[in-house]
Amino acid sequence: MKDPEERPYRAGFACFVGRPNAGKSTLTNAIVGQKIAITSNKPQTTRHVIRAVLHRPDSQLVLVDTPGLHRPRTLLGERLNDLVRQTWSEVDVIGLCIPADEPIGRGDRFITGELAELKATVLAVVTKTDLVDRGRLAEQLLAVSELGEFAAVVPVSAVSGHQLDTLVDVMTGYLPASPQLYPDDMLTEDPEQVLVAELIREAALEGVRDELPHSIAVVVEEMIPEGQLIRIFADLYVERPSQKAIVIGHRGSRLKEVGTTARRQIEELLGSRVFLDLHVRVAKDWQRDPKQLRKLGF
Repeated sequence: MKDPEERPYRAGFACFVGRPNAGKSTLTNAIVGQKIAITSNKPQTTRHVIRAVLHRPDSQLVLVDTPGLHRPRTLLGERLNDLVRQTWSEVDVIGLCIPADEPIGRGDRFITGELAELKATVLAVVTKTDLVDRGRLAEQLLAVSELGEFAAVVPVSAVSGHQLDTLVDVMTGYLPASPQLYPDDMLTEDPEQVLVAELIREAALEGVRDELPHSIAVVVEEMIPEGQLIRIFADLYVERPSQKAIVIGHRGSRLKEVGTTARRQIEELLGSRVFLDLHVRVAKDWQRDPKQLRKLGF
């Protein structure tokens, strides 16, 4: 006979939402303990829904990473927002991320209003607690609790790891009773090519001027295993020749740096030596062109 005290196995989907740069991807990475969603201090870094799977003895939490919701200025922006809303309607638990070190703003109120319409359980996650003192944190927790109806308010720091386990406990507690959704050894559902493209894009974003983050897209054309080596051929797309010059850098120095950084990360991801061949191409105003967007995977 089963022990009536025994908790049922729970499994389901959760996502972190919030305005751009609220710490969503960093939180996903910290919880799973491996770099799966790309992080960058440029807003709007994440463009693909990346799923990370967290296995526990009594539960399985599938984290879905979404782009930040924002006021769109291009067709790409509108498509990203549609993607966010579609994801929200399909998950069991949503964690609204609000940084501890920034006052609550219009964006936070806008998203809270949108979440109120959904049937998912909504938690407030106060991120970046390592950046503030206890007094400031207490004020922020109070302000957040007055923002809307949340099932719980959980302060965390992805950097120091503070309260991460508590957050996972709270989130899994709201998942439905369900058999396991993914095999034990699975950490992410995304095809390797998408993850590789994201790592290249992250490397390309580092240290580039603020006007560029939205303008870079990466397509991995081929991944060819050759014994102990994987040959990867990828194209970086920008919108204008002037941007191409920025990405390539003086005598190719910038692109070389991007290649070195990305290759290290990809080798870690794939557990194999990698030869990386990068080319920069111009796709004029691709963010506004439906045909180009389709070609680049949006």
